[in-house]
Amino acid sequence: MERFKTSALLDVISELFSNEASIAVTDADQYIYYQPSKRINLKIKPGDAIKEGTITHKALISKQKVSQFINRDIFGTPYYGMAVPLMDQGELKGCVTAIFPALTSGKTVVTVKSADGWIPISFNDIHYLEAKDRRTYVVSEKHTGSHKDTLNEFDFLLPKDDFVRCHRSFIVNVHHIREIYPDTHSTFLLQMENGEQVPVSQSYASYFRNLLGF
Repeated sequence: MERFKTSALLDVISELFSNEASIAVTDADQYIYYQPSKRINLKIKPGDAIKEGTITHKALISKQKVSQFINRDIFGTPYYGMAVPLMDQGELKGCVTAIFPALTSGKTVVTVKSADGWIPISFNDIHYLEAKDRRTYVVSEKHTGSHKDTLNEFDFLLPKDDFVRCHRSFIVNVHHIREIYPDTHSTFLLQMENGEQVPVSQSYASYFRNLLGF
């Protein structure tokens, strides 16, 4: 069977994420492939040098996967990126980077709509997010408010080390889980620090267990 051309394979992969993520591929020095998404385009061209301070540069220097917000200083557009270096028998060959639109331009707060106005809530203070009645509700210890962005958008853009998708309608901050209880049909219930319970659905149960290591 004839092997796929690398460019054709990358085009197919990019098509899978065309609504959300731009895909960039580099060798050790420059970009060799770039496919913008419908939501963000950093206007990278094959042959462009890899700029210092980009998520790609950070992954190449560290030789490790990097996930981080990058401000607008480099490309003129803030973004959230996930970059993985390409290694071959211990030798650095390049990097693959997924680029997502930045929800908060690198900030660490979500500003929600309340009954009387707007309230900025620190990422650290968020207990969970819930999608219901065609809105996303952000719940913290002291405040609850709605936000215009969808839960899927928050899922892409909140810090991956802190926030975990556990249900099609919920994202939780793992630092505010008090206890985890088994529920029916291989699911779980999360007892949050604020006393409320959040479900872990069957479709997310294995993913959730692997991330939290139990």
